[in-house]
Amino acid sequence: MSTSPKPVKKVPIHLQSAQNRVYIKNGEIVNHDKSFKADVYIEDGIIKFVGPASDITIPGGVRTIDATGRMIIPGGIDPHTHLQCPFGDTVTVDDFYRGTKAAVAGGTTMIIDCVLPKKHESMIEAYDKWRSWADPKVCCDYALHVAITWWSKSVSEEIGILCKELGVNSLKMYMAYKDLYMLNDSDLLDVFERIRSLNGVAMVHAENGDIIAKNTKSLLAEGICGPEGHELSRQEEVEAEAVHRACILAHQMKTPLYVAGVTSKSSAELVGRARRSGYSVFGETLASSIGRSMSSVRKPERVYYITSPPIRMSAETPRQLMKSLAYDDLQVTGSDNCTYNKKQKEMGLKDFTKIPNGVNGAEDRMSVVWEKGVQQGLLDPCRFVAVTSTNAAKIFNIYPQKGRIAVGSDADIVIWNPLATRTISKDTHQHACDLNIFEGMTVHGVPEIVMVRGRICAENGTIRVAEGHGRFIPMPVRPPFVYDIIEGKVQSSEEQQQQQHQQQQHEEHHNGNLIKKFAELDILIPAPEPLAEMLAGNLPMPAEGSICSTPSVRGRVDGKRDMQESSFSISEELDRSGVRACIKVKNPPGGKSSGFW
Repeated sequence: MSTSPKPVKKVPIHLQSAQNRVYIKNGEIVNHDKSFKADVYIEDGIIKFVGPASDITIPGGVRTIDATGRMIIPGGIDPHTHLQCPFGDTVTVDDFYRGTKAAVAGGTTMIIDCVLPKKHESMIEAYDKWRSWADPKVCCDYALHVAITWWSKSVSEEIGILCKELGVNSLKMYMAYKDLYMLNDSDLLDVFERIRSLNGVAMVHAENGDIIAKNTKSLLAEGICGPEGHELSRQEEVEAEAVHRACILAHQMKTPLYVAGVTSKSSAELVGRARRSGYSVFGETLASSIGRSMSSVRKPERVYYITSPPIRMSAETPRQLMKSLAYDDLQVTGSDNCTYNKKQKEMGLKDFTKIPNGVNGAEDRMSVVWEKGVQQGLLDPCRFVAVTSTNAAKIFNIYPQKGRIAVGSDADIVIWNPLATRTISKDTHQHACDLNIFEGMTVHGVPEIVMVRGRICAENGTIRVAEGHGRFIPMPVRPPFVYDIIEGKVQSSEEQQQQQHQQQQHEEHHNGNLIKKFAELDILIPAPEPLAEMLAGNLPMPAEGSICSTPSVRGRVDGKRDMQESSFSISEELDRSGVRACIKVKNPPGGKSSGFW
């Protein structure tokens, strides 16, 4: 009988279309759960093959890209933009063309913009208006959140139509902007209840609008009118109080909650505590908050950095927020891209309440997260993919169509050079605004090639986008990643801790018996390779294809360990929707509570 191995069956590629045929070879594919060496073949905007070169036959006439020394990652998903957005008597300078062009230049291949109806305006009419603005202009795919800026029976009926017929699964509420967009607690409870009945996702802009209104009045009366008054009116605790309240209100209605734009350490910790208590809550921080602090901005220029919630003053905040992303207290990074020119910003130089709120970020988000996360040793590349793409795709129910390099997924692909650097500047960015809050920052991590559904739209700094190439992506209701927590299909942290403890005891008992038996047989057990040596680059890393459940310092591109960081694991497969089981939650005085104190 012959024992020769069976020949490998190669996958033939049938070229039935002349559109978007690309073969990427010799790259390292990085998904949120693992990285591995493989080639990728794309046809008609879809990934058709992922695997070794020996398993595929590529005929002539295909564009071949050699990705040696590069990472092949899913295109970024920016879940928080405000393009072509009216604000009072002005409008943001990035329309849907310039905004999505900037996003693509930075490695983002999909955005989720926010429809912002005026008070008493029809939700459906506002949605139609945003679609009419976006559809002819977008250079990449997009979806829409819709804000609920007032509450009535008609609004309740209309959001039913949005969720059931128009591809919207996320509704946003403002807890700030009193007398403009803000909803009170009673309305929030009603809205949360309605969203839960539709299997949607509730989003909040979390700041206490009543406190802000009171503080603003006092500051102006005291003559504090300049840009410094902005953060003074809405300190960290004003954000944290609203985050805490939103988590409890949503939990009471059994509604999944997405906290948009977390800018402070205390708010991030509250989101983390809620998650560890079993709440279905997810947190997003912003490129602006992890890339800058106001302490590094000269006072005359602070007017250009005004956004809400604010970029915080403390120089420690950016690193603290990045650690929250690493710990899984926060899951997503957005840009909150809402750009204005200097002249527009200066309308509020003498009255901070008149400064249009918003900054840039769509183009630089990916590189800023890499620089402040991976390059600084706080994230590994898998976690980078999770927080810039995959987690957003899962939360808003477009995974694995988006957010993954896999057969059948859209060919939204970035060939990422982790060692290259670039310097951010208003003179070279693709935004329409004449300022950039990251001006002069040199960042590692450069998107060398960006594909939107298989079309190469950016290549080595040259941007070739087409208006209207992007398409609207419907977001179905009941995202499993979100609703599995509510429906009890995900273990609570207490259950995980108990299970881990039992498993650890079993392993220690088992290992003890083995060591005793080996000793009796006089078998020498080799010492394990020291982790520190492996991380320092002196020993080889685990074989390719292994799960990237690695200490944070693996992400350092220069191979050096940051001795100030502990070796916590930050890239566990997020399909489990797991929360940190290694942290004990203290009970409040007086005994145990089901809250997240």
